[in-house]
Amino acid sequence: MPPPAPRPASHAQSPIDAARTQLVTVVSEDWNGFETRLQLHERAPGGAWKTVGEPIETVIGRSGYGWGRGLHGDGAPSGRPGPTKREGDGRSPAGAFEIGTAYGYAPTLEGVSLPYAQATNGLRCVDDPRSRHYNRIVSMEDTPVDWNSAEHMRRDDDLYAIAIVVEHNTRGTEPGAGSCIFVHVWRGPGIGMTGCTAMPRSILDGFARWLKPGAVWVALPESEYAALRSAWDLP
Repeated sequence: MPPPAPRPASHAQSPIDAARTQLVTVVSEDWNGFETRLQLHERAPGGAWKTVGEPIETVIGRSGYGWGRGLHGDGAPSGRPGPTKREGDGRSPAGAFEIGTAYGYAPTLEGVSLPYAQATNGLRCVDDPRSRHYNRIVSMEDTPVDWNSAEHMRRDDDLYAIAIVVEHNTRGTEPGAGSCIFVHVWRGPGIGMTGCTAMPRSILDGFARWLKPGAVWVALPESEYAALRSAWDLP
């Protein structure tokens, strides 16, 4: 007997639990474009999504999207096309992800309900796949250095003045599958990132205050958003 055909996207199980009350969608025109539109959504538990505010102009990785590892699973959902996110490919992870801790230069961020940590000069996000600390944020003060490459969480510019973790490849971390994915301040419109999502600082401040623990981040090209909209119960 031949193996069963892959289930169409419309029959896939949604990675977004009905109890989630905040959703962020970040949609690009295609797999390779880095200019995106971010939209906020809210709902009562089990209810329908309602759009909040106007779309926000954002930029992602300079090479576009590649399927990441998150709430939707490891890589592309069954039967879906598209590249896979790898370390250093310049792509942002596509899929559904949890929002994690916020980091920043200030001692505190007023009005922010996400877990928050001030970035010290010794704080690093390790992006060396050979390190046992790969895709983790660690302090050099108490962590033996076994990496050749890591992101400084307190930079000389303001890009990480607020940096919110997108939980890609954090559960059962796969070396080389991509690391250190944040929402942070952009360099300006029309300038792609290395793999993060970025926006103006003035808008990022309000976005950070709007977010609550448990918010879901859905990042997709338009074609995949349309294909998965029903299955994932997207607005």
